[in-house]
Amino acid sequence: MAKFLTNREENYAQWYNDLVIKADLAENSAVRGCMVIKPNGYAIWEKIQSELDRMFKATGHVNAYFPLFIPKSFFSKEAAHVEGFAKECAVVTHYRLKNDETGKGVVIDPSARLEEELIIRPTSETIIWNSYKNWIQSYRDLPILINQWANVVRWEMRTRFFLRTTEFLWQEGHTAHATREEALEETERMINVYADFAENYMALPVIKGYKSDNERFAGALDTYAIEALMQDGKALQAGTSHFLGQNFAKAFDVQFTDKSGKLDYVWATSWGLSTRMIGALIMAHADNHGLVIPPKLAPLQVVIIPIYKNSGQLKNISETALKIKMMLEKSGISVKFDDRDNNTPGWKFSDYELKGVPIRLAIGPRDLVNGTVEVARRDTLEKITIPVDSVYKLIPELLKEIQNNIFNKALKFRNKNTYYIDKWKDFLKILDNQGGFIMAHWDGTAETEERIKEETKATISCIPFDSPDEDGKCIYSGKPSKRRVLFARSY
Repeated sequence: MAKFLTNREENYAQWYNDLVIKADLAENSAVRGCMVIKPNGYAIWEKIQSELDRMFKATGHVNAYFPLFIPKSFFSKEAAHVEGFAKECAVVTHYRLKNDETGKGVVIDPSARLEEELIIRPTSETIIWNSYKNWIQSYRDLPILINQWANVVRWEMRTRFFLRTTEFLWQEGHTAHATREEALEETERMINVYADFAENYMALPVIKGYKSDNERFAGALDTYAIEALMQDGKALQAGTSHFLGQNFAKAFDVQFTDKSGKLDYVWATSWGLSTRMIGALIMAHADNHGLVIPPKLAPLQVVIIPIYKNSGQLKNISETALKIKMMLEKSGISVKFDDRDNNTPGWKFSDYELKGVPIRLAIGPRDLVNGTVEVARRDTLEKITIPVDSVYKLIPELLKEIQNNIFNKALKFRNKNTYYIDKWKDFLKILDNQGGFIMAHWDGTAETEERIKEETKATISCIPFDSPDEDGKCIYSGKPSKRRVLFARSY
């Protein structure tokens, strides 16, 4: 176990916090509920950004940026939207400070009150659709496929690194379409993009499905989500895509002339994924030794550590190490040669293990004589010694193997902890003992859903797309049900 890390099996929450701090991912800031994302954490976010941005652009989307501040009146135009976010909004009321009477501090200048208060964006539908009103007149102006990389503020009382903070980073897509069918296609396309990213880059198996009415995004007609299972048996919503219908177009009077000359309201979608994914990465893959980062998202994929007693040995080792580094980098692999003399090789081994670097190479004087190098993989902690000339072929293959192994391990865990339950007592037993995904029948009513939540703290994570029609009885009410839905306690 990595030094100073709480045992994951003894206290999962403390283990998570310890790991975020000790791996230098983030720290608490002076602003309550906010965090400082440190270089190690931000480097992972940059990898997430880079891959997603490429995937968005491959599906025809472009990036833009809209204001951080939203006039309060915009929120009143879409009733469900304002109701959903009202309790989380941070509001700007004044625009100037002045020295207080003592001259030792500052106070708000009461004469500098804004004519209209501004909301610091919790999400951007309202400010964006106000712009779209000016951009759209005809079917020729459609579709609009825009993504924004930004920060948002949702005032939180109980926060947790990456998973729930008052300010967080994300991307939010906002698209406008001429028909309902096009908007629905977009909603489905983007949840598939998220699922592709989660499984093929984050090595995180996910379940795609619909949200229930109670869990739907405020202002949407339908919300699709990807849900993942964390190692403590709780679910994490990893990304959402919303079919907004014509709600925001009607709220902001965004109409267009179709091909027949008829005036109609535009159809809309929005979709988002946030720095919460770094939390998912930790909770799905990390262990008591530290982070386990899938190679495709690892800012540093290979580290080379020299083992030496004097400068002469270091010089000889460095020649071999730098050659390996150069050749691997030509293959598109990120490599660091850590020849710092202020820490021992053992300390470096432990530190890179804690930070989740997928592959560690160690080279000592004996390796130079034998023409070998020691290879350690982070996912299994296995070590092998190979001829140095084999490195260039082995490392790319090993990175692929590690990526697949991390995914398969997470998939095996999810499958082992997914239960098909028909009895209420078994439902309670699983939630209270080990947690996990529970596939159970539900009568489709908001009342039953709310009662289950009140009594167990479990919610409907989603109604899986691939859940087949199946006659049964609701796990709680005993009323008829046509299909199973996915229940879990969630973050």
